[in-house]
Amino acid sequence: MSNIENLKKQAKQILRWHREGRWTVATDIRNALPEFQGLTDREVFKREFKLTDAQTLLARRHGYDSWQALSAGLAAKSVEPSVDAGAQFAYAMPFVFVRDVAAALVFYDQALGFGTEFAYGEPPYYAQVIREQVRLALKHADERLFEALKPFRTIKDEEIISASIAVEHAKPLYLEYQAAGVRFHQPLRRETWGAWSFMVEDPDGNIIAFGGRGEA
Repeated sequence: MSNIENLKKQAKQILRWHREGRWTVATDIRNALPEFQGLTDREVFKREFKLTDAQTLLARRHGYDSWQALSAGLAAKSVEPSVDAGAQFAYAMPFVFVRDVAAALVFYDQALGFGTEFAYGEPPYYAQVIREQVRLALKHADERLFEALKPFRTIKDEEIISASIAVEHAKPLYLEYQAAGVRFHQPLRRETWGAWSFMVEDPDGNIIAFGGRGEA
């Protein structure tokens, strides 16, 4: 965790970003401070936002209720022996390029069951969706990825997979998506290596693959 001096600088930076109207900070403010929840980005920037608010935002981002609790927690950690754990990977996040992020959020939410973690911009140009431990980043592009890559690629459209997601059992998820009317690029099938898999296609033609263990 960052030391308290670095966090003080971060708080001032967040305050400056609010004053500058940077879209990327509006979602962080809404998520951390209840009094900003439900406001649009523009309403967030119109409302008074103080340095103490930025400090509270940082405290809650690090798992503390207040700046005072964060300061006390950092002070306690400073006397603990330092352990170099090395690099620790948290998760991988595939990027899925879409022409309309707002419309894509509806599809990934209502059809695929991914909740919106956050969305930046009005209209949104970047968002993240999450289901259990899986995250996907949705990013605006003026044209479909397949079309943009056409002059450079030597593989077929059906071989381009935007994300591959491992699940415990593929069949229940396949039936869920079937009931939701999802378009399948590949139906549920048993692979030669024993796993069950299927692929779905989003409104922009992105192919998302799902694969389970040996049993369906």
